[in-house]
Amino acid sequence: MEKDVQLKLADRLRQLRKKYKYTQWKLSELAEVDYKHIQLLESKKPSAAKIDTLQKLAKAFNITLSKLLDFK
Repeated sequence: MEKDVQLKLADRLRQLRKKYKYTQWKLSELAEVDYKHIQLLESKKPSAAKIDTLQKLAKAFNITLSKLLDFK
C-alpha cells in the first residue's frame, strides 16, 4: 500500500470510529483484529493492511469494503 493510501485509510478509520462511537478497543473486539494493529493502522505512520483485515473492519462497521475505502 502506498503511504498516501495508508494515511487516507487511517483518517477513514478514525472518522468511522467517531461516527459509530467506537474506541479502538471496541473496534478491535468487533473486528476480531488485535488492538495494537488497530493502533498501527490509525497512527501517523500507519502500517499496511491486508485485505482480510479490511474486510473484518468493514464488517465491524456493518458497511461494504468499498464504503470503507471511500476516501472522498
